[in-house]
Amino acid sequence: MVQVVNLKKAFGPRVLFAEINLKLDAGKRYGLIGANGAGKTTFLKILSGEEDATEGEIQIAGGKKVGVLSQNQYAYESFTIFDAVLYGNKKLHDAIKEKETLYMSEEFTDEVNNRLAELEIICCEEDPTYEYDIKITKILEDLGFPASQHSELMSTITGGDKFKVLLAQVLFPKPDILFLDEPTNNLDIETIGWLENQLQHHEGTMVVISHDRHFLNAVCTNILDVDFKQIREFSGNYDDWYIASTLVAKQAQVDRDKKLKEKAELEKFIARFSANASKARQATSRQKQLEKLDISAISVSSRRDPSIVFKQKREAGKEVLEVKNISKSYDGVQVLDNISFMFDKGDKIALIGHNGVGKTTLCEILIGNIKPDVGEVRWGATITTSYFPQNTTDIIKGEFTLYDWLRNFDREADIGEIRNCLGRMLFNGQEQEKLVKSCSGGEKHRMMLSKIMLEQGNFLLLDEPTNHLDLEAIIALGEALYNYEGGCICVSHDRELLDAFANRIIEIQENGTIIDFKGSYEEFVEHKKGM
Repeated sequence: MVQVVNLKKAFGPRVLFAEINLKLDAGKRYGLIGANGAGKTTFLKILSGEEDATEGEIQIAGGKKVGVLSQNQYAYESFTIFDAVLYGNKKLHDAIKEKETLYMSEEFTDEVNNRLAELEIICCEEDPTYEYDIKITKILEDLGFPASQHSELMSTITGGDKFKVLLAQVLFPKPDILFLDEPTNNLDIETIGWLENQLQHHEGTMVVISHDRHFLNAVCTNILDVDFKQIREFSGNYDDWYIASTLVAKQAQVDRDKKLKEKAELEKFIARFSANASKARQATSRQKQLEKLDISAISVSSRRDPSIVFKQKREAGKEVLEVKNISKSYDGVQVLDNISFMFDKGDKIALIGHNGVGKTTLCEILIGNIKPDVGEVRWGATITTSYFPQNTTDIIKGEFTLYDWLRNFDREADIGEIRNCLGRMLFNGQEQEKLVKSCSGGEKHRMMLSKIMLEQGNFLLLDEPTNHLDLEAIIALGEALYNYEGGCICVSHDRELLDAFANRIIEIQENGTIIDFKGSYEEFVEHKKGM
């Protein structure tokens, strides 16, 4: 369905990728992966026609409908929620809206009647079963929008809900070719599960960027890996790619080591016998062998794995945290209702629930930034907390260098330790001297993780720490939380992360109460199925 021919993209002297030739087939769902900055989004924009390539071209089979997930959540503020989804098929949307206008005409002239007939043909071609309203209503209800809300304006709903509508918009027309950039962003776990089910039944061609490993494993049949300034295709899902790419890298290293050994032996022979007349012919032969030997260094991957290590300056005592009868409401709406739980030493809690249900509110109450209407939070006398807030990108700003920003939190900290914490999050050498205001969202998240490593608290409270992080960083974070000896409460929709560390699940319900389950996230899912 999609042919990529001799594609190259460069920004001045910096080449993202070159000589890319791919054939993207119908029935295959491609996961597009690579380090932050490797060129994933740029490649997807070139595929969809939103951006031009430096060289080469994209060929799309004639007559095929292309769907692109919009990234502008505020582009449809004057539309109703229903009409924003309908706009996913612009031809059908425009025809329906023009029909509605003409039916409001005071006179049905021949010209009006002829135009209505033309519009009816368009509607029939675009919606042969005349079920567009039923389909849109079902998608929206599946995404949590009741029918009573469908006529409300897009301007009245939250940013997260706007993104859900954009998902509905691109899925409604059932395009032959689907391009999705981070479709799981801002979605809760249940909605991600719904989206997985929808995409598993997509019969055309799909290319999707995601940092959610569980999602890639569930949805993808093939992986496109942006690395080494190339885009290589692998069969299978993300885990299949990981195994295959690791084997390829190890084999390349073995081949290189073998050539290096052969090179050393040839050089040794030449040096020893080149001056010996009886051995001169052999030495010359070895020299020719050496010149033919291709010892190319293994290409430097754009991937860099962070090394996240959470330590605690002092071990926590037996009393860690008690939450007693916490309630909180906003403008008369009950968000948290009489929540109580005791945090036991050794617990690592995943705090989950639908978007807007009150997870961040609970975190802010626990850390002391918000006061509950009633109830209290009791921290143990030995507890020192480290907090990763959801609005990290708004907090990290100013004219400070990365080094100075981190040093401001602990003037007593060893200089080497500060630089070590930055280095662990891939800020090396001169990078540590750049200003925090110039950092991307992902870099600011890595800065916050550097701060938490420096603080060495014995209790971590993390609110959506995986936002803006690439797959390598998310995997490293899961391993760090698993190995951490202190206490932890972490809000996340990333199921692989939750599976990596959590031994207890607290889910906030729509009514403000909680389900408190002791066990892994996988066990919690099975438990809920039996409820």
